[in-house]
This record gives sequence, C-alpha cells and structure tokens, in this order.
Amino acid sequence: MLSIGIVGLPNVGKSTLFNALTRSKLANAQNFPFCTIDPNIGVVEVPDERLEKLAKVSNSKKIVPTAIQFVDIAGLVKGASEGQGLGNKFLSHIREVDAIVQVVREFSDSNVIHVNNKVDPQDDANTINLELILADLQTVSKKLNNAKKDAKGAAAKDMKLTIETLEKIQTQLEAEKFVLPQQDPAHCGADDYFFTEDELAIVKDLHLLTMKPMLYVVNVDEAPINHTPILGQEGTSQIEICAKLEAELADLSPEEAKQYLKELGLNETGLDKLITAGYKLLKLVTFLTSGEPETRAWTVREGTKAPDAAGVIHTDFIKGFVKADVCNWQDFIEFNGWSGIKTSGKLRLEGKDYVIKDGDTIYFHIAN
Repeated sequence: MLSIGIVGLPNVGKSTLFNALTRSKLANAQNFPFCTIDPNIGVVEVPDERLEKLAKVSNSKKIVPTAIQFVDIAGLVKGASEGQGLGNKFLSHIREVDAIVQVVREFSDSNVIHVNNKVDPQDDANTINLELILADLQTVSKKLNNAKKDAKGAAAKDMKLTIETLEKIQTQLEAEKFVLPQQDPAHCGADDYFFTEDELAIVKDLHLLTMKPMLYVVNVDEAPINHTPILGQEGTSQIEICAKLEAELADLSPEEAKQYLKELGLNETGLDKLITAGYKLLKLVTFLTSGEPETRAWTVREGTKAPDAAGVIHTDFIKGFVKADVCNWQDFIEFNGWSGIKTSGKLRLEGKDYVIKDGDTIYFHIAN
C-alpha cells in the first residue's frame, strides 16, 4: 500500500489535514507545538467514480477501491537533525514512507501560534528542507567514514565505487541540495549529477529523506487569493488546500459535502486533489477488474507489464501468466461488460510485454 508522510513545522495544520483526509480524530490538533507525539496512521480509500459504474454493469456483489496510507508525523523544528524539539525520532518515521507531503502555512489566524511567530510559507519550507538535508548528511558522512575504514588491502578495490558514490552524495548535500538522481546525463547541467544503476543500488540502501518524492501542500484561507509558488528543490510541485474547509467537509455526509463544494464553486475536495497529485508524483496508474464477485481497483507503477500487474492480485500469477483480455473502462460500460465487449472489436488480447495503462479493465488468464 502506498504510504505518504505528512510533515511540517508545528501548528501549520498537518494534524487538521490528516484528520480531514482520514475522516477521523486520530491526530491531536491543538494550538501548541508537539501536540502530535507519535505518528498517527490512517488508511484512506481512493475515490474512483469508475468503480460504481463498472460494478453496475457486472452486477458485482462488492466494490473494493484501492487505498493510501497517510502518516501524520509530529512537527519538526530548526535543529531537528541534531535532536531539537523531538528531533531524530520523527525523522526516522519519515524514512519509512514512499513520499513526503510537506505542509506549509499561508492561512492567517492570530489565535493559532506559529512556532517562528510569522506566517511565511517559503521560510517554513526552507527550515524543513534544511533539516532533511542535514539529517541525510549525517547518515552519509557516517556511512562514508565506515566505508573508508573498511577499504583496506584487498577490500580497497571493492569499496571504491561505494566511496565515490557516497562522496558524490555528500557534495550534493553540503551544497544544500536534495539527492534527486538524474539518470540521464544528457539532461544534466554543469552542476548536476546522475547515478548509474550500480550507484543507485548503493544509494537505495541509505533510505535518504531527500530522495523521496515530495509535494508541497500550502494550507490556505478559505477565501481564494493569489498564492506565491514555493521555491523548493527541483522537481517539487505544490497544491493549495484549506485544511479548515476539509475538516468541515469531513463532518458532512458525502451528499452534503458535494452540495457544499458546489456552493463554494469547487469541483473537488482536497483529498481528491492530493490523491491526484500523489499519483502523479509517484507515477502510479490504476487498472480495474470487474465481475460478479467484485469490482476492484489496483495500483501499479507506470511502465508495469501485464505479468507484474497480475502479481499484484496474487504473486503466483506472475509465473502462471498466459495472456490478458484488456479494454478501456468506458468501452466496458458501453458494451455492457465482458459478454458485449468480446464481440465489439474493442477487446484486445495482450501478452507478457503489454504495459498497463490507467483505466485498463483486465481479465488475466493464468495457467494452473
């Protein structure tokens, strides 16, 4: 299951956002620093309007959406990498997630204390990013020192690539840059770098915070204003969400929430916006299976081939994969399910090299 960590300074709205996204009161959203002590974990079903439509055609007994796990991690402060606030305990939690959502504060509320006594989303981002960089620098420096100690005699040749890779990362971090690997040297500038496959294998074992995909969530007021883009690390995007509004929506029924959004002139909730951005960030696609037992959504990485997609359903299916019946979900509905799609000319028979696309409705043929 995809796991996203929500981080930020104290009192920027992380826990309020978490509670709204998970429609829970798990996170202690109070007006003082460190009201979240241990990470709160919530699993959220991914809204997907396609499922209900497919299920109706297939007369499915149940619908199973895919899900995302959100982890609300206690507020970081300047000096966290050196143990300030609740420090490294929280940084260790971030290492366990697939992606980072960094919440920065733009909303104005004199009743909510800001840890730095000023509302400046860019400054929030700079503080958090530097702490992530410093934490990684500690990790890499320790690993590099150990590698140099081990590089003696016959082992020196074997450790050469490890040392060179760690030195490359250390230089990047010392320049206060994230370790965002460019794997194609043709797209690197004079000050950029890239990792070979062998180097990436070394880097992967470090579980660096600054290698995780990151998305800025700017926590804004309810009234629409012009937002200033956060100048973050290269490749980092941002979305605007009003955590206060999301909390109000979470207390309503789905029908009431939809009506409230319509009255506000909004087309989607913050959860919808965040999930869409998260899927794009992690390069994920959703394929669908539909029949009388159930209609279900499955998530895989872009570029996943059919046998590996089948393996998401059951690992034995990878080895037993024979072929797959594939059609677009809209065609599946238009031609009234599997019986109609088979004579429509819209059904394709795909083999082991087929790359899964978002919205594919698939029936896998598996050998016993």
